[in-house]
Amino acid sequence: MNIKTLIGTLSLASALAFNAHAADAPLKLGIEAAYPPFASKTADNQIVGFDYDIGQALCAEMKVKCEWKENEFDGLIPALKVKKVDAIISSMSITPDRMKSVDFTNRYYRIPARLVVRKNSGITDVPAQLKGLRIGVQRSTNFERYVTDKFVPAGATIVSYASQNEVFLDLLGGRIDATMASSVAIDEALLKKPEGKDYTFVGPAFTEEQYFGTGIGVAVRKGDPLQERFNQALASIRANGTYAKIEKKYFDFDIYGE
Repeated sequence: MNIKTLIGTLSLASALAFNAHAADAPLKLGIEAAYPPFASKTADNQIVGFDYDIGQALCAEMKVKCEWKENEFDGLIPALKVKKVDAIISSMSITPDRMKSVDFTNRYYRIPARLVVRKNSGITDVPAQLKGLRIGVQRSTNFERYVTDKFVPAGATIVSYASQNEVFLDLLGGRIDATMASSVAIDEALLKKPEGKDYTFVGPAFTEEQYFGTGIGVAVRKGDPLQERFNQALASIRANGTYAKIEKKYFDFDIYGE
């Protein structure tokens, strides 16, 4: 058997083995179901949201079964590394820091970060007027890193939480003064609700790639061929209208971004 034939045989065997695994064993997808409208739980304990629907569509396109594994956000990458999950679909930003330890697919959406405060706060200049304020962020997020690097030196105090839902509860309870998160998460989970009527965005839209990356992608282990499989599936659902259908279910604007 010559070298070309051997390589071809090994490649075919590898592909068949991968396809057999994909057909028989479910892909374990990591998600934090506490970040509406991207992922949350219904009254009967079912996961719903944009991330979940995109994940289901990607698995359907790849013709593989999916099994969702919930975890707190700061535990998702560790779970991926020790193979408790095969991929993360949980609004995770593609940042230079994270790319040191995991691979990402192409983005499946991109939106800026925003800061929200009470309407009567009097704050108009960010970060100059943040001195003395307690700013809540979700732990192990790019928002936590940005607030630590940019707002703490201006005199703010950072308060970290396991979930963004906990941040909102403390903001409404007056235990913190502000929070930074994705603009859509803040708008959908706070500002559009009756309890959020006294709150508003302040300052600019934050988009620095060093902190907020180039969008939101699916994370996989370094060198995992799943990266390309997901990329192909993502391109397909963008082209065949599935992505647009899911997008319209949750948003009235183009969340994919330019």
